[in-house]
Amino acid sequence: MELLFIIKAAAIGVVEGITEFLPISSTGHMIIVGNLINFKAPTYNGAYIDMFEVVIQLGAILAIVVLYWDKIFNSLKNLKPGKWGFKLWLTILVAFIPAAVLGLRFNDLIKSKLFNPVTVACALVFGGFLMIYMENKYRKGNSTNTIENVNLVQAFKIGCFQCLSLWPGMSRSASTIMGGWVSGLTNVAAAEFSFFLAIPTMIAASGWSLIKVNVSMNISQIIALAVGFIVSFIVALVVVEKFINFLKRKPMRVFAVYRIFIGAIILILYFAKVINI
Repeated sequence: MELLFIIKAAAIGVVEGITEFLPISSTGHMIIVGNLINFKAPTYNGAYIDMFEVVIQLGAILAIVVLYWDKIFNSLKNLKPGKWGFKLWLTILVAFIPAAVLGLRFNDLIKSKLFNPVTVACALVFGGFLMIYMENKYRKGNSTNTIENVNLVQAFKIGCFQCLSLWPGMSRSASTIMGGWVSGLTNVAAAEFSFFLAIPTMIAASGWSLIKVNVSMNISQIIALAVGFIVSFIVALVVVEKFINFLKRKPMRVFAVYRIFIGAIILILYFAKVINI
């Protein structure tokens, strides 16, 4: 049972590493996969599972810090008014605020009502159709091709779109990238701004969750936590680089189609009583 639990933790780490920065919802996939493989086993209390999901998300964030370390480090060296680093992190802060305010206000309600496979599947389908519409309408002709050129108005629009990701299954990445399209960002710029916005957003969300969690762990739980973190970090390192290369060549419609397909299959199987999740 202990070894099986650690294997399941590694599997969830893979899911998080793959999906965190793709526009397909990491939270949604962790909820669905976690239910399918019975990761929420009775032996392990819900508080631990909540903390596990938070910690492996930090593994994915660490991958962004590593991949973009030169730009992050240089921006922090130029963190003075009038310097490009100050402007960059000011836009990140402006984009961070809307979802932070709503998340703090409605966190408990969201946790109790929306963290289940059916609502996640609905979000996957809805978000998939919304991505197709937004990409067709807004992506072409956008001229802001670097995150250093994002202005405060664009940042606020992206932040408002990030609020959509409070619905598990919508995807923080998809929501912010769609906000980037509407604001005039190219595919790559929208994705990179989404990556940078993830740093304060997920650290804040993780810190808030960890403060609220009070759980003692046995040795297998500690090992599972470490395994999930490391696996998430390694997988995210690979996925983010490939995702950026993909965006330089192709539209994101393939992710939207995937979302719609997965969400529809889950809903069909659930309402046909083939699966009980």
